Amino acid sequence: MRTRLVTVFGGSGFLGRHTVRALAKAGWRIRVAVRHPNLAFFLKPAGSVGQIAILKCDVADPDQVAAAIAGADAVVNLTGILYPRGQSFEEVHCAGAENIAAAAARAGAMSLIHISAMGANAESQSHYAQTKADGEARVRAAFPAATILRPSIMFGPEDDFFNRFAGLARIFPILPLIGGGHTRFQPVFVGDVAAAIVAALSSEGARGKTYELGGPMTYSFRELLEIICRETGRKRLLLPLPFGLAMFKSFFLQLMPKPLLTPDQVRLLRNDNVVSPTALTLADLGITPNSVEAEVPNYLWRFRAKGEYADIAGGGGATNPAAG
Repeated sequence: MRTRLVTVFGGSGFLGRHTVRALAKAGWRIRVAVRHPNLAFFLKPAGSVGQIAILKCDVADPDQVAAAIAGADAVVNLTGILYPRGQSFEEVHCAGAENIAAAAARAGAMSLIHISAMGANAESQSHYAQTKADGEARVRAAFPAATILRPSIMFGPEDDFFNRFAGLARIFPILPLIGGGHTRFQPVFVGDVAAAIVAALSSEGARGKTYELGGPMTYSFRELLEIICRETGRKRLLLPLPFGLAMFKSFFLQLMPKPLLTPDQVRLLRNDNVVSPTALTLADLGITPNSVEAEVPNYLWRFRAKGEYADIAGGGGATNPAAG
Protein backbone atom coordinates (compact mmCIF):
# COMPACT_ATOMS: atom_id res chain seq x y z
CA MET A 1 0.00 0.00 0.00
CA ARG A 2 1.27 3.49 -0.88
CA THR A 3 2.52 5.50 2.06
CA ARG A 4 0.40 8.59 2.63
CA LEU A 5 1.97 11.94 1.76
CA VAL A 6 1.32 15.14 3.73
CA THR A 7 2.53 18.63 2.88
CA VAL A 8 3.31 20.72 5.96
CA PHE A 9 3.57 24.48 5.53
CA GLY A 10 5.64 26.25 8.18
CA GLY A 11 7.17 23.01 9.42
CA SER A 12 10.42 24.56 10.67
CA GLY A 13 8.81 26.59 13.46
CA PHE A 14 8.12 25.79 17.10
CA LEU A 15 4.96 23.77 16.48
CA GLY A 16 6.35 22.55 13.15
CA ARG A 17 9.26 20.56 14.55
CA HIS A 18 6.97 18.69 16.92
CA THR A 19 4.34 18.12 14.23
CA VAL A 20 6.86 16.77 11.72
CA ARG A 21 8.24 14.40 14.36
CA ALA A 22 4.74 13.16 15.26
CA LEU A 23 3.77 12.69 11.61
CA ALA A 24 6.96 10.76 10.91
CA LYS A 25 6.32 8.50 13.88
CA ALA A 26 2.79 7.90 12.57
CA GLY A 27 4.23 6.69 9.26
CA TRP A 28 3.48 9.64 6.96
CA ARG A 29 5.78 10.75 4.15
CA ILE A 30 6.30 14.43 4.76
CA ARG A 31 6.94 17.33 2.42
CA VAL A 32 7.94 20.38 4.47
CA ALA A 33 7.28 23.63 2.58
CA VAL A 34 9.20 26.61 4.00
CA ARG A 35 10.52 29.97 2.84
CA HIS A 36 14.08 29.19 3.95
CA PRO A 37 14.94 25.51 3.34
CA ASN A 38 18.43 25.95 4.81
CA LEU A 39 16.80 26.55 8.19
CA ALA A 40 14.70 23.38 8.01
CA PHE A 41 17.26 20.63 7.35
CA PHE A 42 17.43 19.89 11.09
CA LEU A 43 14.06 18.15 10.59
CA LYS A 44 15.53 15.36 8.45
CA PRO A 45 16.64 13.10 11.36
CA ALA A 46 13.05 13.15 12.70
CA GLY A 47 12.20 10.43 10.19
CA SER A 48 13.82 7.57 8.33
CA VAL A 49 15.93 8.05 5.19
CA GLY A 50 13.84 9.73 2.48
CA GLN A 51 10.76 10.13 4.68
CA ILE A 52 11.07 13.90 5.05
CA ALA A 53 11.67 16.22 2.09
CA ILE A 54 12.33 19.97 2.35
CA LEU A 55 10.84 22.27 -0.29
CA LYS A 56 11.19 26.02 -0.81
CA CYS A 57 7.81 27.74 -0.87
CA ASP A 58 6.34 31.17 -0.20
CA VAL A 59 2.66 30.90 0.76
CA ALA A 60 2.04 34.27 -0.90
CA ASP A 61 2.80 32.67 -4.29
CA PRO A 62 -0.14 30.51 -5.48
CA ASP A 63 2.02 28.65 -8.02
CA GLN A 64 4.60 27.65 -5.43
CA VAL A 65 1.83 26.56 -3.07
CA ALA A 66 0.20 24.43 -5.78
CA ALA A 67 3.53 22.77 -6.58
CA ALA A 68 4.12 21.99 -2.91
CA ILE A 69 0.71 20.33 -2.59
CA ALA A 70 0.71 18.38 -5.86
CA GLY A 71 0.18 14.67 -5.16
CA ALA A 72 -0.36 15.11 -1.41
CA ASP A 73 -3.08 13.19 0.40
CA ALA A 74 -3.27 15.77 3.18
CA VAL A 75 -2.15 19.31 3.96
CA VAL A 76 -1.25 20.99 7.25
CA ASN A 77 -0.95 24.78 7.48
CA LEU A 78 1.11 25.88 10.49
CA THR A 79 2.11 29.30 9.13
CA GLY A 80 1.64 32.30 11.36
CA ILE A 81 3.48 35.35 12.68
CA LEU A 82 3.28 37.17 16.01
CA TYR A 83 4.34 40.53 14.60
CA PRO A 84 4.97 41.91 11.08
CA ARG A 85 8.61 41.62 9.99
CA GLY A 86 9.00 41.39 6.21
CA GLN A 87 5.53 39.82 6.03
CA SER A 88 2.20 41.28 7.08
CA PHE A 89 -0.59 39.59 9.01
CA GLU A 90 -2.75 39.80 5.87
CA GLU A 91 -0.14 38.09 3.69
CA VAL A 92 0.34 35.14 6.04
CA HIS A 93 -2.88 34.70 8.02
CA CYS A 94 -5.31 35.64 5.24
CA ALA A 95 -3.94 35.42 1.68
CA GLY A 96 -1.50 32.62 2.51
CA ALA A 97 -4.17 30.55 4.25
CA GLU A 98 -6.53 31.07 1.32
CA ASN A 99 -3.85 30.06 -1.21
CA ILE A 100 -3.17 26.83 0.69
CA ALA A 101 -6.84 25.92 1.11
CA ALA A 102 -7.68 26.65 -2.53
CA ALA A 103 -4.70 24.64 -3.80
CA ALA A 104 -5.56 21.73 -1.48
CA ALA A 105 -9.11 21.70 -2.85
CA ARG A 106 -7.96 21.79 -6.48
CA ALA A 107 -5.44 19.00 -5.84
CA GLY A 108 -8.12 16.77 -4.31
CA ALA A 109 -6.46 16.48 -0.90
CA MET A 110 -8.54 14.42 1.51
CA SER A 111 -7.72 16.45 4.61
CA LEU A 112 -6.64 19.98 5.48
CA ILE A 113 -5.61 21.00 8.99
CA HIS A 114 -5.48 24.74 9.52
CA ILE A 115 -3.84 26.09 12.66
CA SER A 116 -5.50 29.28 13.82
CA ALA A 117 -5.36 30.73 17.34
CA MET A 118 -7.45 30.89 20.47
CA GLY A 119 -9.26 34.21 20.45
CA ALA A 120 -9.53 34.53 16.67
CA ASN A 121 -12.30 37.09 16.32
CA ALA A 122 -13.27 39.42 13.50
CA GLU A 123 -14.53 41.93 16.09
CA SER A 124 -11.36 41.94 18.18
CA GLN A 125 -9.34 45.12 18.72
CA SER A 126 -6.23 43.08 17.92
CA HIS A 127 -5.16 42.98 14.28
CA TYR A 128 -3.61 39.55 14.92
CA ALA A 129 -6.94 38.13 16.11
CA GLN A 130 -8.85 39.82 13.27
CA THR A 131 -6.62 38.34 10.57
CA LYS A 132 -6.70 34.91 12.19
CA ALA A 133 -10.51 35.02 11.99
CA ASP A 134 -10.40 36.23 8.40
CA GLY A 135 -8.02 33.38 7.55
CA GLU A 136 -10.43 30.85 9.06
CA ALA A 137 -13.29 32.24 6.97
CA ARG A 138 -11.24 32.05 3.77
CA VAL A 139 -10.18 28.48 4.52
CA ARG A 140 -13.78 27.42 5.17
CA ALA A 141 -14.91 29.01 1.91
CA ALA A 142 -12.21 27.31 -0.17
CA PHE A 143 -12.10 23.94 1.65
CA PRO A 144 -15.32 23.42 3.69
CA ALA A 145 -14.10 20.10 5.12
CA ALA A 146 -11.00 21.68 6.67
CA THR A 147 -10.34 21.02 10.34
CA ILE A 148 -9.48 24.20 12.21
CA LEU A 149 -7.47 23.99 15.43
CA ARG A 150 -7.23 26.97 17.76
CA PRO A 151 -4.47 26.42 20.33
CA SER A 152 -4.05 28.62 23.36
CA ILE A 153 -0.56 29.83 24.22
CA MET A 154 1.73 26.84 23.59
CA PHE A 155 4.53 25.72 25.88
CA GLY A 156 7.43 23.36 25.31
CA PRO A 157 11.25 23.33 25.24
CA GLU A 158 11.51 25.94 22.47
CA ASP A 159 8.52 28.13 23.44
CA ASP A 160 8.56 31.90 23.32
CA PHE A 161 6.66 32.53 26.54
CA PHE A 162 8.17 30.63 29.46
CA ASN A 163 11.67 30.84 27.98
CA ARG A 164 11.38 34.56 27.30
CA PHE A 165 10.19 35.52 30.77
CA ALA A 166 12.65 33.14 32.39
CA GLY A 167 15.38 34.92 30.45
CA LEU A 168 14.10 38.31 31.60
CA ALA A 169 13.95 37.08 35.21
CA ARG A 170 17.61 36.14 34.96
CA ILE A 171 18.52 39.75 34.11
CA PHE A 172 15.95 42.08 35.66
CA PRO A 173 14.82 42.36 39.31
CA ILE A 174 11.29 43.38 38.27
CA LEU A 175 8.84 41.67 35.90
CA PRO A 176 5.81 43.60 34.58
CA LEU A 177 2.26 42.42 35.16
CA ILE A 178 0.55 43.91 32.11
CA GLY A 179 -2.96 45.01 32.99
CA GLY A 180 -2.31 43.95 36.58
CA GLY A 181 -1.65 40.32 35.58
CA HIS A 182 -5.33 39.35 35.61
CA THR A 183 -5.61 38.02 32.04
CA ARG A 184 -6.27 34.29 32.11
CA PHE A 185 -4.61 31.68 29.91
CA GLN A 186 -5.03 27.95 29.34
CA PRO A 187 -1.54 26.95 28.13
CA VAL A 188 -1.35 23.83 25.99
CA PHE A 189 1.68 21.56 25.56
CA VAL A 190 3.07 21.74 22.02
CA GLY A 191 3.32 17.95 21.88
CA ASP A 192 -0.42 17.70 22.53
CA VAL A 193 -1.16 20.11 19.66
CA ALA A 194 1.05 18.00 17.37
CA ALA A 195 -0.82 14.88 18.50
CA ALA A 196 -4.12 16.63 17.76
CA ILE A 197 -2.96 17.37 14.22
CA VAL A 198 -2.07 13.72 13.62
CA ALA A 199 -5.37 12.56 15.13
CA ALA A 200 -7.44 15.02 13.09
CA LEU A 201 -5.75 13.97 9.84
CA SER A 202 -6.92 10.39 10.33
CA SER A 203 -10.40 11.19 11.61
CA GLU A 204 -13.25 11.66 9.16
CA GLY A 205 -15.34 12.87 12.07
CA ALA A 206 -13.00 15.85 12.56
CA ARG A 207 -13.52 17.19 9.06
CA GLY A 208 -15.34 20.50 8.87
CA LYS A 209 -15.04 21.09 12.62
CA THR A 210 -13.24 23.63 14.80
CA TYR A 211 -11.45 22.65 17.99
CA GLU A 212 -10.12 24.86 20.78
CA LEU A 213 -6.99 23.38 22.32
CA GLY A 214 -6.10 24.20 25.90
CA GLY A 215 -4.33 22.49 28.77
CA PRO A 216 -5.95 20.99 31.86
CA MET A 217 -5.75 24.20 33.94
CA THR A 218 -6.20 27.94 33.60
CA TYR A 219 -3.81 30.49 35.08
CA SER A 220 -3.67 34.25 35.43
CA PHE A 221 -0.71 36.05 33.91
CA ARG A 222 0.54 36.63 37.46
CA GLU A 223 0.33 32.92 38.29
CA LEU A 224 2.36 32.02 35.20
CA LEU A 225 5.11 34.46 36.16
CA GLU A 226 5.08 33.05 39.68
CA ILE A 227 5.62 29.56 38.25
CA ILE A 228 8.55 30.86 36.19
CA CYS A 229 10.14 32.50 39.21
CA ARG A 230 9.66 29.38 41.31
CA GLU A 231 11.09 27.00 38.71
CA THR A 232 14.11 29.20 38.00
CA GLY A 233 14.80 29.95 41.67
CA ARG A 234 14.54 33.70 41.09
CA LYS A 235 13.00 36.04 43.64
CA ARG A 236 11.56 38.86 41.54
CA LEU A 237 9.18 41.73 42.14
CA LEU A 238 6.02 41.41 40.03
CA LEU A 239 4.92 44.96 39.37
CA PRO A 240 1.45 45.77 37.95
CA LEU A 241 1.66 47.75 34.72
CA PRO A 242 -1.62 49.39 33.62
CA PHE A 243 -2.71 48.75 30.05
CA GLY A 244 -2.31 52.42 29.14
CA LEU A 245 1.30 52.54 30.28
CA ALA A 246 2.00 49.14 28.68
CA MET A 247 0.64 50.48 25.39
CA PHE A 248 2.93 53.53 25.62
CA LYS A 249 6.01 51.36 26.28
CA SER A 250 5.06 48.95 23.50
CA PHE A 251 5.36 51.69 20.87
CA PHE A 252 9.10 51.73 21.58
CA LEU A 253 9.60 48.03 22.34
CA GLN A 254 8.07 47.06 18.99
CA LEU A 255 11.06 48.69 17.25
CA MET A 256 13.42 45.99 18.52
CA PRO A 257 14.55 43.31 16.00
CA LYS A 258 12.59 40.80 18.07
CA PRO A 259 10.00 42.93 19.91
CA LEU A 260 9.50 42.33 23.62
CA LEU A 261 6.01 43.79 23.30
CA THR A 262 3.87 45.33 20.56
CA PRO A 263 0.71 47.47 20.79
CA ASP A 264 -1.24 44.63 19.16
CA GLN A 265 -0.08 42.20 21.86
CA VAL A 266 -1.24 44.63 24.55
CA ARG A 267 -4.67 44.66 22.91
CA LEU A 268 -4.67 40.84 22.92
CA LEU A 269 -3.92 40.78 26.64
CA ARG A 270 -7.15 42.66 27.36
CA ASN A 271 -9.07 39.42 26.80
CA ASP A 272 -8.77 36.00 28.43
CA ASN A 273 -7.29 33.21 26.30
CA VAL A 274 -9.21 30.14 27.45
CA VAL A 275 -11.32 27.38 25.91
CA SER A 276 -15.01 28.28 25.61
CA PRO A 277 -17.44 26.01 27.50
CA THR A 278 -19.16 24.72 24.34
CA ALA A 279 -16.07 24.14 22.18
CA LEU A 280 -14.72 20.83 20.92
CA THR A 281 -11.42 20.15 22.68
CA LEU A 282 -8.41 17.84 22.86
CA ALA A 283 -10.60 15.32 24.65
CA ASP A 284 -12.79 15.05 21.54
CA LEU A 285 -9.67 13.98 19.63
CA GLY A 286 -8.83 11.37 22.27
CA ILE A 287 -5.97 13.35 23.81
CA THR A 288 -5.38 13.90 27.53
CA PRO A 289 -3.48 17.19 27.87
CA ASN A 290 -0.22 17.54 29.79
CA SER A 291 0.05 20.20 32.47
CA VAL A 292 2.42 23.13 32.82
CA GLU A 293 3.71 21.68 36.09
CA ALA A 294 4.57 18.37 34.42
CA GLU A 295 6.52 19.82 31.47
CA VAL A 296 7.90 23.29 32.20
CA PRO A 297 10.41 22.20 34.90
CA ASN A 298 12.00 19.89 32.32
CA TYR A 299 13.43 22.84 30.40
CA LEU A 300 13.37 25.91 32.66
CA TRP A 301 16.15 24.40 34.81
CA ARG A 302 18.67 25.92 32.42
CA PHE A 303 17.69 29.39 33.69
CA ARG A 304 18.58 28.56 37.30
CA ALA A 305 21.76 30.03 38.75
CA LYS A 306 23.31 26.55 39.00
CA GLY A 307 21.40 24.93 36.17
CA GLU A 308 20.18 21.38 36.70
CA TYR A 309 22.19 21.12 39.92
CA ALA A 310 20.34 23.97 41.61
CA ASP A 311 18.31 23.17 44.72
CA ILE A 312 15.24 25.36 44.52
CA ALA A 313 13.28 23.78 47.36
CA GLY A 314 12.05 26.65 49.46
CA GLY A 315 14.07 28.97 47.27
CA GLY A 316 13.22 31.90 45.05
CA GLY A 317 9.87 33.09 43.96
CA ALA A 318 7.88 36.13 43.06
CA THR A 319 7.35 38.96 45.47
CA ASN A 320 3.87 40.40 45.72
CA PRO A 321 4.18 44.19 46.06
CA ALA A 322 0.67 44.31 47.50
CA ALA A 323 1.52 41.93 50.33
CA GLY A 324 2.55 42.98 53.80
